[in-house]
Amino acid sequence: MEKRRFLTSKNIATLAILSALIVVIQLLSGIIRIGSVNLSFVLVPIVIGAIAIGPLGGAILGFIFGLVCFFMGLGGMDFFTNFLISHHPIMTFLTCVVKGSAAGFCSGLIFKLLLKKNDFVGVVLASICAPIINTGLFIVGALIMSDAITAYMSEVNLSVDIMYFLVILCAGINFIVEFIINAVLSPSLYRISKYVRGRKY
Repeated sequence: MEKRRFLTSKNIATLAILSALIVVIQLLSGIIRIGSVNLSFVLVPIVIGAIAIGPLGGAILGFIFGLVCFFMGLGGMDFFTNFLISHHPIMTFLTCVVKGSAAGFCSGLIFKLLLKKNDFVGVVLASICAPIINTGLFIVGALIMSDAITAYMSEVNLSVDIMYFLVILCAGINFIVEFIINAVLSPSLYRISKYVRGRKY
């Protein structure tokens, strides 16, 4: 059986379009909101790429997402990330790119493993695993930089436990919103992935 090539014109075009979407969505992440809650759709194009192209495509898109997050912090557009960079630039960079890359790769891997058994279930699980992995690795990375997190809480006058800050105040609402968005959109992602992969549904 002939092995599918990754660097096809279709895959490159798909990666280019989805990468542009990731950049735009992330740059607008503070604008799209309901009340005080940001609605983050940035994991959606990562999941689409992971499903349509495969784990490597998802990892590349997740890496681009991580780069955008890091450079937004470096440029002062995200005060929290900027604060972490000032204390741990390399670890902050690694946290940004690893969590995004892993979320995209694992989404693609889950879909690939379930494709022949039940592709719809594969899309749903790929969609909901992305925010879980992205948030989980963010918390791990933040705990490694616990001294910077403690300094940040002192800077903004927060006297809470570091785990409470990370899991509830920092990642909690964002994770819930991302999880719900991906879960609700998973049927649409299923149809989009069918179209992008060039299959009838």
